[in-house]
Amino acid sequence: MVLTRSFKDLVQKRVGEDPAFGAALLREGVDTLLAGDVETGKAILRDYIKATVGFEKLGEAVGTQPKSLIRMFGARGNPQARNLFGVLSYLQREAGVELHVASTRQ
Repeated sequence: MVLTRSFKDLVQKRVGEDPAFGAALLREGVDTLLAGDVETGKAILRDYIKATVGFEKLGEAVGTQPKSLIRMFGARGNPQARNLFGVLSYLQREAGVELHVASTRQ
């Protein structure tokens, strides 16, 4: 029998080994949110958080209980803009990336 790793384990390992992959995952989570697919965007960001800073450290940094953050990025979570943007700001600083919104219209 072949043993397989879970997708989340593979993502966590890849983010740890390849910072560019981590930055791309963060960008994809934000892009997905902005495109209106909130559930998928939250799931991507949840995986990114678990693979990088973790909910404990994130909670300390943004002044929110880790369990509240876990719920916020859960399937039924509904983050307030203030909390979401605080988290995204911290994640960008930690990753050393700066995300911008740009118009696709010329």
